[in-house]
Amino acid sequence: MDHDGAVQRLTQYAAGGGCACKIPAGELEELLSGAGFATPDDPAADLLVGVETGDDAAVVRVGGGASVVSTADFFTPVVDDPYDWGRIAAANALSDVYAMGGRPIVALNLLCWPRDVLPYDLAREVLRGGAEITAHAGCHLAGGHSVTGPEPKYGMAVTGLADPDRLLRNDSGRAGLPLSLTKPLGLGVLNNRHKVTGEVFPQAIATMTALNAKASAAALTAGVRCATDVTGFGLLGHAFKLARASGVTAVIDAAAVPVLEGAREAVRAGFVPGGSRRNLDWVMPQMHAAGIDDETMILLADAQTSGGLLIAGEIPGAPVIGELVPRGPHSVVVHG
Repeated sequence: MDHDGAVQRLTQYAAGGGCACKIPAGELEELLSGAGFATPDDPAADLLVGVETGDDAAVVRVGGGASVVSTADFFTPVVDDPYDWGRIAAANALSDVYAMGGRPIVALNLLCWPRDVLPYDLAREVLRGGAEITAHAGCHLAGGHSVTGPEPKYGMAVTGLADPDRLLRNDSGRAGLPLSLTKPLGLGVLNNRHKVTGEVFPQAIATMTALNAKASAAALTAGVRCATDVTGFGLLGHAFKLARASGVTAVIDAAAVPVLEGAREAVRAGFVPGGSRRNLDWVMPQMHAAGIDDETMILLADAQTSGGLLIAGEIPGAPVIGELVPRGPHSVVVHG
């Protein structure tokens, strides 16, 4: 509540929402190209996955048949309920570890809070939601860091463990492998509709708070070696990054891609995040998509928050949405 007793909607305190508030992919790549990443003079561990392919997390080999997976993720409110936002942000941060084939072992909270305009009671609910998800994941939550700022932001830095010989990497795809997707699309447009109208979409919240732990474990059991999670750059953006890193072309059957109930209606009503349109603009020069309607293309590029895994292989319960083929003139091909 504010001072007048009105319900405070967290999404109204953020210019963007969830993973749709990411720096656009093309701008991020340009930024990182000039940043420089120096090699340590005396490295304490062997870096297996760094920034080269834009994978989901960093991985270093530490000996004894183990590797450490390290990631951080935070964003502005994607829903108004602070407890649900905390759960979503935590599941999203843990997802990067699962996307590498790892198991999260410890997490640290990252919180930015506009203390002059939003009460700490709301922040406490955000942290409670995050704590519930990490407990469910079997991951310790051991403190963190907080600052004040004009926009509320929340997420986590997460450390996990993985078998260095059984990683899920975005550069390990090969022609002939099917592509499977473990969660439906449409989170971005439904979240945007929620922000504008206040309508609540339980199917979106359930999807965003679902951990990718079982999907990751199933992929490893099936012998999969290539995967990535689908978040702010949309299915098309993450498929493009995977195909580019692996030197193949990703072919997507648009008719096979699962979509959340209400997502198409949200697109038709105009509730399309700016991040989703930027994703489509970024991938378009590297993509061939003839005869696909605009509504479907927006959903394929929709900026997801805590989305599923895109797996180069098959696992139970995940629809096959395409395949990897030898590298052609385009990194991504979409057909209907």
